[in-house]
Amino acid sequence: MTKDTNHVRQRLAPPARLDDKDRTLLGLLAEDSTRSYAELGKLLHLSPPAVHERVKRLRQDGVIKANIAVLDGARLGRPLLAFVHIDTTSWAVTRQLLALKELPEVEEIHTVTGESAMLLKVRTRDTQALEELLERIHSIEGFKGTRSYIALSTYLERGPSPVADD
Repeated sequence: MTKDTNHVRQRLAPPARLDDKDRTLLGLLAEDSTRSYAELGKLLHLSPPAVHERVKRLRQDGVIKANIAVLDGARLGRPLLAFVHIDTTSWAVTRQLLALKELPEVEEIHTVTGESAMLLKVRTRDTQALEELLERIHSIEGFKGTRSYIALSTYLERGPSPVADD
């Protein structure tokens, strides 16, 4: 790892200590984060203040990163979902590609192993908008090539499961 790429790589935090109630709570929140502490308490057989304390601890420990609304890309005028594999000449180019996070079409950016250096998840209004995004990527120095995969249907899209890997 070089000085140029130290800030690109994320450090993995150790796993948080979670009991069965924490995992059940996380599953309930992943299904619907608008549930009240009172409702969650009934489902978990805990008092609302106890649920509040657990949620507070899970936030402090970084297990709960954010409460977000899951938006429908098609209803927002971006029905085309694509995954773009980006090939670069070096790891240093990754730093420049991170600037793509400012584009509203780019939903996720991952560095990956294999034939590509990076993987982007993008949503655009149509193939023309995807082509315009690809042109922007092609203009970055150190870029080598892309491979794009357009999703025809999405059957499952979710975050990590709180279920323990036993």
